[in-house]
Amino acid sequence: MRITWTLEKERGNFRPRLTYLLELEEYERRLAVEAVNVRSLIPRIEAPNEPYCLPECYERAPDWKPADYHWLTAPFFRDGRRAGFIRLPFRESHHYPEVEQSFALLRKAHEAVVRQAYAWQPIRQSGRMDFSPEGRQAIAARVTADRLLAF
Repeated sequence: MRITWTLEKERGNFRPRLTYLLELEEYERRLAVEAVNVRSLIPRIEAPNEPYCLPECYERAPDWKPADYHWLTAPFFRDGRRAGFIRLPFRESHHYPEVEQSFALLRKAHEAVVRQAYAWQPIRQSGRMDFSPEGRQAIAARVTADRLLAF
């Protein structure tokens, strides 16, 4: 799975925006692996629809602690892609290590599912059965008689 992301923030009191794209490799799609979910380390913010956060409000309040975290989901094998958007909490440091760590958690969980699916080997069986020798012997006299009478 390829994971690409961009983190952007405008000048001022605007919150950063995380956009990401998760794309399965073709071999992963052919394995029909399930889409895994992981609880990320990225905190959910209050009022995520507001692109800004003023000083002393929400996550910029001195006693703010995240109450919940975002979930990241790998793409479903039929779709092969998943795009996402998360508004991140405002931080003066501009340091967001949880983004890369969260994608690493998702990658690790997804790779475990891929390895398990890949271990299930393909199989192809075919067969053929004819009448058993015992069965032929039991009806041989009757079949021979029917054939002779047909002439």
